[in-house]
Amino acid sequence: MAYDSSSSNDSSSSSDEDFIIDVLQAVLGDHICVHKSTVCRIVKKVSRCIATLKPQYIQMPRTELERESVYEGFNQLRQFPNVIGAIDCTHIKIQSPNSNIGERFRNRKGYFSINVQAVCKSNLQFTNIVARYHIDNSLLRAQFENHEFGDALLLGDGGYACRNYLMTPLANPITEAEKRYQKAQIGTRNVIERTFGVWKRRFPVLSVGIRTQIPTTLLTIIATAVLHNILIKANDPLPIDDTLLNENLLRQVPVYPVQQTGNIVRRTLIETVFN
Repeated sequence: MAYDSSSSNDSSSSSDEDFIIDVLQAVLGDHICVHKSTVCRIVKKVSRCIATLKPQYIQMPRTELERESVYEGFNQLRQFPNVIGAIDCTHIKIQSPNSNIGERFRNRKGYFSINVQAVCKSNLQFTNIVARYHIDNSLLRAQFENHEFGDALLLGDGGYACRNYLMTPLANPITEAEKRYQKAQIGTRNVIERTFGVWKRRFPVLSVGIRTQIPTTLLTIIATAVLHNILIKANDPLPIDDTLLNENLLRQVPVYPVQQTGNIVRRTLIETVFN
């Protein structure tokens, strides 16, 4: 995908961001009396160590007791039953990789990024996170299709296919029951947007852009997610969040033409819970 007419401005902005990051690394290096290249190596080693804690701090609820606790948290938001997580993707800006693989990382908006998919609980805590893998290609899909989480449901936006375990919004809700479902689905799912917002405010590098090699970038993404969960568990004050749900968004939502295989489950849910 080629840059649009604003690409020159984007390029200028990217150069400014690169300069700022270089200065910050140099200043940090001066502060601890090391070269900025040493700062980069330290960041890589520390990120790797923190990322190894992922199985301890980022995991889906496995026991019935854990699932019931998550259900209750989501149910208190909009009374949507059996929700084990809200799922969505977000783009983390990166520097341009080398010319051989660079275009694989250019997103539809024209800049280079890592596409990160995550699942969260109602308290904004990550329970699953992967980079560059949609649910169709992830272990998470296999786990749900093997019924490892019982009757638990994920909530996703219209970019996902409706499946027996993944409830998505309706393209055109008409009945009162459908409208109640729509409002509950969107209002409950919004928690993943809030999670991404808080995560990126805590770690601005996720918004400004990560200027390291791809393997180190992936480590940094996972490490910041681990640290985010640690801060959630420690009840660290949340940064100011401007992704709170606007009630107007509950009325209409884009639904993309993807194959739906969970329509029967969704219809049953509408007729039995929201009717």
